[in-house]
Amino acid sequence: MYKGPLELAPDRAQSLQPRPHKTMAEPAARSPVRLMALQLLLWHSACWTGQEAAPLDPASSLPLPQSFVLKCSEQVRKIQAEGSVLQEKLCATYQLCHPEELALLGHSLGIPQAPLSSCSSQALQLTGCLNQLQSGLFLYQGLLQALAGISPELSPTVDTLQLDVANFATTVWQQMEDLEVAPAVQPTQGTMPAFTSAFQRRAGGVLVASHLHRFLELVYRVLRHLAEP
Repeated sequence: MYKGPLELAPDRAQSLQPRPHKTMAEPAARSPVRLMALQLLLWHSACWTGQEAAPLDPASSLPLPQSFVLKCSEQVRKIQAEGSVLQEKLCATYQLCHPEELALLGHSLGIPQAPLSSCSSQALQLTGCLNQLQSGLFLYQGLLQALAGISPELSPTVDTLQLDVANFATTVWQQMEDLEVAPAVQPTQGTMPAFTSAFQRRAGGVLVASHLHRFLELVYRVLRHLAEP
């Protein structure tokens, strides 16, 4: 949950009882502090092509309706909380808590990330930003779909995440239609990584949830900016 316009409080979802996994030697991180450290290291190990460093230009955008921003903010917080639950369960139950190993595995699996360069550049434009946001949500919807069969106990969480991301994408699309900036064809999800084992799906689940969390953090910041008069 967000404490303020740009700060996200850590999720306090309950952890599952740990059970051993032979692939990762690192002990499971069961504390919220360790989980937060894992998230931060995974976020900063990703290549974001400088989109965080570029300041937002207040003169380059048009205001969005406050009702739209409020609805999006609620959807962002809900998805982030669910993603944190998924990460914590994967860390505690399957010992998928080692950030360096996960980052390397993510690279080998070819898990893509959605950029928001059109939203954080000096030449911020409403249409381009909303298009990129919509495309990113479609990408993460596809990645969550690729995690199908992750485990019997985690599948409901993944299914809920996928549904909520799809609902968020619909919210953005409807706003684009209201502004008459929606493209003629909705974006496609592209090629998704092929997870060939349960372990790959579970490790992919940690990475997808982490990347989605960071993507939505930037989305929230951009939406607040675009809502300013």
